[in-house]
Amino acid sequence: MLVTFTTKAYADITMFGDVAIAMLKMMGHSGTVPSAILATDVPVALSRLTAAIDAEKTSPPVADKDADEPVVSMAHRALPLINLLAAAAKAESNVMWK
Repeated sequence: MLVTFTTKAYADITMFGDVAIAMLKMMGHSGTVPSAILATDVPVALSRLTAAIDAEKTSPPVADKDADEPVVSMAHRALPLINLLAAAAKAESNVMWK
């Protein structure tokens, strides 16, 4: 499953479903897809997400010794969504995902 985040203030962001739902939960949302955050609630969601990402940065990622690919941290995965939320907060725009 893919989840696409949209707002009028920024380009669409598409993520894998499991990562997107984890980030939605970090923002204090239920993780329901599709759904939305009203413009008035976007700054709070952004601060919750950045706080959760900062807290997660303190713990090192667990590497899978059998995997051939490098581990991508949640902080790197969250950066496009953080940029989208920041733009939406600045423009006072709703954020939706499907």
